[in-house]
Amino acid sequence: MFFKKSGGVDWLLVCLGNPGDRYENTRHNVGFMVADEIGQRLRVPIQKLKYKALTNTVTLGGQKVLVMKPVTYMNLSGEAVRQAADFYKVAPDHVLVVSDDTSLAVGKLRIRKSGSAGGHNGLKNIIQQLGTDQFPRLRLGVGEKPHPDYDLADWVLGKFQGEDKKQIDAAVKKAADAIECILSQGLDKGMNKFNG
Repeated sequence: MFFKKSGGVDWLLVCLGNPGDRYENTRHNVGFMVADEIGQRLRVPIQKLKYKALTNTVTLGGQKVLVMKPVTYMNLSGEAVRQAADFYKVAPDHVLVVSDDTSLAVGKLRIRKSGSAGGHNGLKNIIQQLGTDQFPRLRLGVGEKPHPDYDLADWVLGKFQGEDKKQIDAAVKKAADAIECILSQGLDKGMNKFNG
């Protein structure tokens, strides 16, 4: 007889960013912002260090979810995901990854069931570690770099300002709503409702 251990989770919610004050509120850290928004709504701090990530287990959309903010730095995010997925025996289709996307306008959401990394190092490493790109993701637009010669790293590590800051704050709330919708009603419903 096998019983699902009571400490199990149904989903991993992996919110990407870089650890440390230096990276706070940068374009690359919108994933962390979404995790913090969910933590604030549920009055649960996302701060237990486990599986190379700041974590906490929450109930969201009727599902038991491990919220994760990997502390490995972006390009090694998959290490945290791999450890937690192995421990909880969560299949890739129940690993929802939240990341920034420079090809989407600021504040625009895009939910997908699977797909390539699209040049995103965090997604690239998760695909490598899980051995598949068949996991859902919610990408949050941070806007394109202002001109072709602008260094992409400088762009994604820059902070939101002015109108962009207002738009991203609203989008972070919307992303948290979208995650709750996905968990309670499924990916298709989430895509129909939130893919602008």
